[in-house]
Amino acid sequence: MRTLSTRVVYENPWLRLREDEIERGDGSRGIYAVVDKPDFAVIVPMEDDGFHLVEQYRYTLGGRRWEFPQGAFPQGRTGTPEELAAAELAEETGFTADRLERLGYLNCAQGFTGQGYHVFLATGLTPGPARREVEEQDMRQRWFPRTEVERMLRDGEITDDSTLAAYLLLTMRKP
Repeated sequence: MRTLSTRVVYENPWLRLREDEIERGDGSRGIYAVVDKPDFAVIVPMEDDGFHLVEQYRYTLGGRRWEFPQGAFPQGRTGTPEELAAAELAEETGFTADRLERLGYLNCAQGFTGQGYHVFLATGLTPGPARREVEEQDMRQRWFPRTEVERMLRDGEITDDSTLAAYLLLTMRKP
């Protein structure tokens, strides 16, 4: 498949929507709508056989949801995946971690975006003040035992796919 042309349909500080005209291997043509967004980090803050989760109102879902802390650098700022994970952990929970262990890299919604995310396990947590962005002002943070997180995942209380995938990577990690 090759790209014949591309045009930006919409752009704001968080994403760009483009439409690509493509040609398939058999010569037929079509279009792809592609959402360009920067990669993000998902952090699994583990302590005392449990996890610190954050809950916030998700506008697109019309309700509050629990998930692992996660996010991308603001527009114009860059850094390593480890720096991003440390920054997001501190921003959303106030914690700093003695250790950030990389668990993996995954893609999300690969049918319409190339966006991916780095997953880190955060241990040796030291509390501090959260430094949330204005969009996160209603965010809550709470510790849950592992058994409760697993129940929430099973029962559909946690619906965030990156949280579920991060938890799966954690369970598959080599000691």
